[in-house]
Amino acid sequence: MSTQSITKMMGLAVLALALFGQADRAVWAMGARPPVVGTEAAEFSLVDLAGKQHSLSEYRGKVVLLNFWATWCKPCTTEMPAMQATYDKMRGDGFVVLAVNELEDEAKVREHIRQYGHTFPVLMDRDNRVANMYGVFGLPVSVFIDQQGVVREYIKGGLLTEQKINEVVAQIKAKPELRTAANR
Repeated sequence: MSTQSITKMMGLAVLALALFGQADRAVWAMGARPPVVGTEAAEFSLVDLAGKQHSLSEYRGKVVLLNFWATWCKPCTTEMPAMQATYDKMRGDGFVVLAVNELEDEAKVREHIRQYGHTFPVLMDRDNRVANMYGVFGLPVSVFIDQQGVVREYIKGGLLTEQKINEVVAQIKAKPELRTAANR
């Protein structure tokens, strides 16, 4: 075996050990599979820009638009005004937007939100754990969760409009509770 081959194998072995040793903290890891429509949304807890803790379960009884985004993502920032407008119109009617920022510097996110005047909660997914739980690979991703905590729509990419958000929320509110294994 050549010296070059041995060096290459040793490098791969060191890389493998480093990766396995950090597996529980790997932020680069691919996410799990996206949640299946009709299944219970995975519980999580994240901190917002003001330092307040938010858990998905505290929004039971409301329709939740869980949106994964980043400041560098043009489609993400393009759809946010529609999210804000819908939030402004429907937040008193049991609708909430939770904008989950992936892996960005808090100061950069804070400046972006201030610049565009968004008032919905912006949660910081600093280790990409929640994005991975929701199978996020590529941005934006929007997950609509019903009042019982069940995933009702999963939209990867695309561009949310006020009309699209209104249609999905209306469909969620019009349908009876979905039965899942957890609530039978």
